[in-house]
Amino acid sequence: MTPSPEPRAIAERELCGLVNGLAQRIAEHVRERAATLGLTASQAAALREMSGPMTMRELAERMSCEPSNTTFVVDKLEKQSLIGRHPHPTDRRAKQLVLTPEGTALRERLLVLLAVDSPLSALDPQEQRVLRGLLEQVIATR
Repeated sequence: MTPSPEPRAIAERELCGLVNGLAQRIAEHVRERAATLGLTASQAAALREMSGPMTMRELAERMSCEPSNTTFVVDKLEKQSLIGRHPHPTDRRAKQLVLTPEGTALRERLLVLLAVDSPLSALDPQEQRVLRGLLEQVIATR
């Protein structure tokens, strides 16, 4: 007799619900913190990911969105004088995104705000590393 797949399906549904719930809490947290700085959640995500000069494609990958969506966000940030586009040092077809001094200062304020009462702050650093490892393992099995 073959065991029922029902228990596994229930467990997977519950895990998917938990992961989705966490993603929603993180998105809400980012939206709330971004709003205090006059930013949209997408603008905050772009600034958070701008840890150094990068191409539009690199930023889009970090933000997990399409390059066309990233272009829209970067255009807005550029109009606010937070990001500049400069010639890429090794690829003359590409532009490199670079934070302006104002963008760097705002990014630092954003990172401080995002760390306060983060949904992940309920976990200690070791628990966060374990969760990260488990999520990386699941994502790598695609």
